[in-house]
Amino acid sequence: MELSAEVFGVEVRPEILNLVVRAQQAAKRAGTHMAKTRAFVSGGGVKPWKQKGSGRARAGSRRSPIWRGGAVIFGPQPRDYSFKVNAKVRALALRMALSSRAAGDQLMVVKGIELPEAKTKHFAKVAKDLGLDSCLLVASSVSETLERSARNVPGITITTPANLSVYEILKNKQLVLLEDAIAPVQARFESKGE
Repeated sequence: MELSAEVFGVEVRPEILNLVVRAQQAAKRAGTHMAKTRAFVSGGGVKPWKQKGSGRARAGSRRSPIWRGGAVIFGPQPRDYSFKVNAKVRALALRMALSSRAAGDQLMVVKGIELPEAKTKHFAKVAKDLGLDSCLLVASSVSETLERSARNVPGITITTPANLSVYEILKNKQLVLLEDAIAPVQARFESKGE
């Protein structure tokens, strides 16, 4: 089958793929971790003992970071880990990921997958016949029969052209495109330049 060289024949640059995958993974992080600084630890409003005369070191709070039960110095605070990657760079990275699978003979085009009913054993047989191990299957639209049949098969991920991601393509060893999904995949990049 003839595939667009503009989408499936791009020179792969690992640094761009790395940047986009890091951005995708960073955006998934919750960033809700937190340790209490001395501003947040309850108590400590009273000076433990007077400043002078006791012979002990001066202390202004029992919640000092150097005391047991005290605060944490420079502990983690809630933050957003995501960072911006330009849309054109993201589009280029997606084309590079598709091209890397095409160049490495890890891209397979299948006319269609017809299943009699939503049973895992039916899809498992199809996967075995096609030699699928760790595979991202791209369908123009995911039918309930296909989704329910494939969801319990280990190593198989199903997606649509609109939801394609660089990380998913690179994570799976094989990329399987159903014939009706090729046009929508290529159409995503027709109006976009590098």
